[in-house]
Amino acid sequence: MKYFHLLVAALILLFVFTGCNSTASNGNNSNGNGGNSKQGRSNQPTTKEPTWGVRNKTSNCTINGPLQDIACTPGDIIQSATKEQICQPGYARTVRNVPTSEKNQVYAEYGITHHSTGEYEVDHLVSLELGGSNDISNLWPEAASPKPGFHEKDKVENYLHDQVCSGAVSLKQAQIEIATNWLDVYNRMPSK
Repeated sequence: MKYFHLLVAALILLFVFTGCNSTASNGNNSNGNGGNSKQGRSNQPTTKEPTWGVRNKTSNCTINGPLQDIACTPGDIIQSATKEQICQPGYARTVRNVPTSEKNQVYAEYGITHHSTGEYEVDHLVSLELGGSNDISNLWPEAASPKPGFHEKDKVENYLHDQVCSGAVSLKQAQIEIATNWLDVYNRMPSK
């Protein structure tokens, strides 16, 4: 009988603990505060952080409207990049290094065998000005049109950079937002 009471008590504790844990984890937020970060915008949904630099395929990649194929281009960041570094004027020029051979590989992975000048831009998913890396997992051939295309994404990059440097959003949150769906940011920007 003594063991029966211990077993029942253990099951009750397990049930209570499991129930509390699943409630606390709602929101799938990596910072554990339900999206109410003092550094981030509390009224914006949070998104799970990508597995930076981990590609699931390297061929037959497809562009999804204005978005990249996440299996080919999940995004990548320079882990050591800080807000102070990226907010220095000229930072992106100091880290930019994408050789033509790498750009050609990106086009090949996405099945683009020829294109006109200005039709595509091999773009950094997480821009250099947000601490993005030059790794191929962060590059994709972004079209200029239909709109929104790479010109509009440039506006998103500048907007998020300003948000990070002003302290309105954390660098990490800006990186996650642009990597997971830059179009969402574009659609909620105050001025396009």
